[in-house]
Amino acid sequence: MSTPTRFSPSDMAGWPISASGLSRVALSNSDIEVRHYAPKGHDPQTPHDRDELYFVICGRGVFERNGATFAFAAGDALFAAAGDTHRFKEFSDDFATWVLFYGPKKG
Repeated sequence: MSTPTRFSPSDMAGWPISASGLSRVALSNSDIEVRHYAPKGHDPQTPHDRDELYFVICGRGVFERNGATFAFAAGDALFAAAGDTHRFKEFSDDFATWVLFYGPKKG
């Protein structure tokens, strides 16, 4: 599948879930990866090997990074460095975010 110029959260609903079973890949190359992530009930993710930026599309909740917690809502951007323990907690049923993985793999 070629990467479209534009993709929306509603477009992503029809795209396949990645091999991890957690997100849908919108764009991926050696420099950057963009995913749509909308966990239901709980967030089972583990630390990643690249830096991440989350751009919250909708919903609200709490983001935990290395033991510190931060309230978030639609429109917020959140950062997690490669190797950081992080997850979304107490999030609303409509929570969805774009995830941007970038930079060299670490660790």
